[in-house]
Amino acid sequence: MIATIQYNSRKIQIDVSKPLDISIAIDMSKKNINAWYIDDPKIFPESFDGETIKVSEGAVVNFNNIHFNPHSHITHTECVGHITKEVHSVNKNLKHYFFVAEVVTVAPENDGDDFYVSAKQLKTALRNKKRDAIVIRTLPNLLEKKSKRYSNTNPPFLLEEAAEYLKEKGIKHLLIDLPSVDKERDEGKLLAHNAFWNTSGEIRMDATITEFIYVPNSITDGEYLLNLMIAPFENDATPSKPVLYKIIQ
Repeated sequence: MIATIQYNSRKIQIDVSKPLDISIAIDMSKKNINAWYIDDPKIFPESFDGETIKVSEGAVVNFNNIHFNPHSHITHTECVGHITKEVHSVNKNLKHYFFVAEVVTVAPENDGDDFYVSAKQLKTALRNKKRDAIVIRTLPNLLEKKSKRYSNTNPPFLLEEAAEYLKEKGIKHLLIDLPSVDKERDEGKLLAHNAFWNTSGEIRMDATITEFIYVPNSITDGEYLLNLMIAPFENDATPSKPVLYKIIQ
């Protein structure tokens, strides 16, 4: 099924029957990703008057509760409300859902025990390309990213200069396969978050950061149409399902 989309002065064609899902789900049948020092997510049936509401237990429906934290357990999209005193809602500030995105693969540089993505690396990857969004895949790109326990592992992060570059480049939507764009322990500075959302100036309310994605190796670097779907929670962050579509040349 081919769709044609008018994007500014350009017509983009995609095959909507071939979505490329880059989200990580909560799946109780296996080990889940986890970060930020909290327990694993839970999905469990509700009980009422001493009865478990589950078809296998004699109920007519399955009726599950889900206990999770979007920042710790699942692909999630957040807005500046994640780091401001006033808790702005990503559901209210993300008003469009299709964007032209560039997938880039980066091997983080290192300085001692720290591994990071630099502005130079992103400049090399993007060059003069005009994009709404960037999807950053870090190396090594192993399947364990979908179940890794990140707490106390000091995972790679973006340097402040890299986030500043993306802001100046006009990138509105930053997607990355890490638990955070910032260093795990940075004394609360959150340099990359603050730089990307421009909290020291005119805040970019419509800009988002999506963390905990997974980009399979079968997806090559290059230009895609991104459908950034989110769950409608009025919260600073919400579970999301980013899907890429290959642009037909």
